[in-house]
Amino acid sequence: MLSCRAQKQLIEAEEETVLRENLQYYLYFPEDYEEDTDQLFPLLLFLHGGGESGENLEELKKNGPPKMLAEGYPFPFMVLAPQNPHKRKWWNVHAVMQLLDSVMAHHRVDPKRIYLSGLSRGGSAAWDLAVQYPDRFAALAVVCGMAPVPYASWIDKDLPIWVFHGTDDRSIPFSESENMVAALKEMGYDVTFTVYEGVGHDSWIQAYQTEGLYDWMVAQKRN
Repeated sequence: MLSCRAQKQLIEAEEETVLRENLQYYLYFPEDYEEDTDQLFPLLLFLHGGGESGENLEELKKNGPPKMLAEGYPFPFMVLAPQNPHKRKWWNVHAVMQLLDSVMAHHRVDPKRIYLSGLSRGGSAAWDLAVQYPDRFAALAVVCGMAPVPYASWIDKDLPIWVFHGTDDRSIPFSESENMVAALKEMGYDVTFTVYEGVGHDSWIQAYQTEGLYDWMVAQKRN
């Protein structure tokens, strides 16, 4: 009797949902973009941390590549830096990918040289993107992000990865990166792990100033 009664309350249904997201962003073009009109350019997709979320785009200039751009650093590739409009919500990675696709459709972006990086909450989103879109990125650099260790095997086996984390991080434990790197290496992934002894959550200060990081990115290309 109980089973029959429960079945009468169970229905099958379907509804199409539409999610709208307003993403402000910075888009940087290297100096030779306008000169080489036939050339496709690499692009770095950078995702900021929780402290830069909101509706004030200027906040992005506090850390990472946007800060370096504001200081005049000449990146050798395009840089796309969207802003998460939600102070207390995770990145909507599907909206980020729609933005990336739109930028690629309107500008001369090389689809085989899309680099992905993020710090803190943006580092977590970068891992998420690498898991959910394994065929899109040519290189991944994650700084102090929470890592989806159970889904590590979903990441493209040929994706070069560079991870940075401080051992004294009190916001996102060092073990997040340590365990992810160990899992990836055990499965044969190409992973570089830079450990900052005694450094807290702001390991991005050193990470994005790393000599050779951007040369390493430029050297990567999807088959």
